[in-house]
Amino acid sequence: MGKSFKQKTEVGSKGLILYGRHAVMAALANPKRQVAKILCVKENVDEIRKVTKIAPQVVEKKEIDKLFSSDAVHQGFALFCNRLPDYTLDDILDMADEKEKCHILILDQVTDPQNIGAIIRSAVAFNTLALIMQDKNSPIENGAMAKASAGMIEHLPIARVTNLSRAIEKLKSAGFWTVGMDGYAKTTIDKLQKPLKTAIIMGSEGKGMRRLVEENCDISVKLPMSPLTESLNVATAAAIALYEFNK
Repeated sequence: MGKSFKQKTEVGSKGLILYGRHAVMAALANPKRQVAKILCVKENVDEIRKVTKIAPQVVEKKEIDKLFSSDAVHQGFALFCNRLPDYTLDDILDMADEKEKCHILILDQVTDPQNIGAIIRSAVAFNTLALIMQDKNSPIENGAMAKASAGMIEHLPIARVTNLSRAIEKLKSAGFWTVGMDGYAKTTIDKLQKPLKTAIIMGSEGKGMRRLVEENCDISVKLPMSPLTESLNVATAAAIALYEFNK
């Protein structure tokens, strides 16, 4: 499990500080981001000016260091901005209505921001329509998540729902087939006949899917792995599952 970097500066419930080249540059290119301030080291000024007319504040690296823990690799970039607005489940269903074939990823209480960021990066790579998470027991968007996504958080619709089981029922009513990832399932994912519209459910890093969530799945599948390996990190497992459903 990756470390959860904590920002040392609070910027309000609707704001955050992004850091790292890919995360900051992608955010600056996203019109949904409301930029309050850009900090950068001198050698990064020209790169920033290529994507925005907002003048960055040029500072020494040590000034950016003060904003984050010592483990955060900011590469001389810090962006004060708003959090991205969440989508609703109805928004996701409207998007799915326009697709003949698509897949959605659901995370059941995955809590590590870096894991979620890595999952977001894989989701964009493998054409995932959207990500759904429970509002409770899931971290809000933060700098570590955006950094781990390599800026791909700007491209993936994310919906937060109050009740995950009800959301799954609504997806099923809309024609989605729900597939839970479970290391103890009998069927391997490569043997599964892929439906046109699928919701893939990944459980938490330690406990997997909760019982009610798993009971709502149409089927549970596992990755075909060597018996020498008990499990994979949730971000790695999600990448493999999303690759399979993108074929």
